Amino acid sequence: MIKIKEAIILTGDILIFTKDVFARTFNAPFYFARLFDQILQIGYGSLSISIVIGFVTGLVMTLQFGYGLAKFGGTLYVPAIVSVSLLRELAPIFTSLLIAGRVGSGISAEIGAMNVTNQIDAVRALGTSPIRTLVVPRVLATIITLPLLATLASFTGIIGGMLISYLEFGMTPGFYSNKVLSTIVFADIFGSMIKCAFFGLVISILACYRGFHTKEGTRGVGNATTWVVVRSSIIILISDFFLSKVILLGFY
Repeated sequence: MIKIKEAIILTGDILIFTKDVFARTFNAPFYFARLFDQILQIGYGSLSISIVIGFVTGLVMTLQFGYGLAKFGGTLYVPAIVSVSLLRELAPIFTSLLIAGRVGSGISAEIGAMNVTNQIDAVRALGTSPIRTLVVPRVLATIITLPLLATLASFTGIIGGMLISYLEFGMTPGFYSNKVLSTIVFADIFGSMIKCAFFGLVISILACYRGFHTKEGTRGVGNATTWVVVRSSIIILISDFFLSKVILLGFY
């Protein structure tokens, strides 16, 4: 019962923190320079690993589905299966888990270190809201960059699938591309971006919240990063089911 009560209190605190972040987001002043800096740090810094994870996922999926369906003469369906799977599920999930590990832990560690060294109190003493200057740019940057990174991962995954289809199954790039383009619809791309935007919100809010509540010095900073990665990953995996259900009912 104690843990349930603590979980309810924690959820309430995070929701109040989220409400405060949204309230500060639409009120002046706006720190566009900080936002652009965070977009570069989060987006550009995660670019290479997003390309690699998307490309390798496309290679593996095409290889597995190709040989599996070849037994039943269904190799021609590989481009459709790979492209839809990447866009709808695999690219958003893998990219979001990657961002939770790389960006979420980094944000919580950075803000947590500022908190334990009283830098956040110094920001308040200067008459500036630490949520507006520290949290809002990071939240918006994560929401903006994560859908773009997932889309890039999907594209590179489809390219990887095309390569394996040509080398292993003799499927021409033209045929592969036509099957992909005839299978993918706008709802697949839009649904993927909605998922990633929500996952980005979850990751950044949890990371900033935990950073603001970090205690016990450097030990607390380390615990904060672990807390953020674990909680974010769990929420991403659970919420993915419900978001998929809503998107399927709403767009298909």
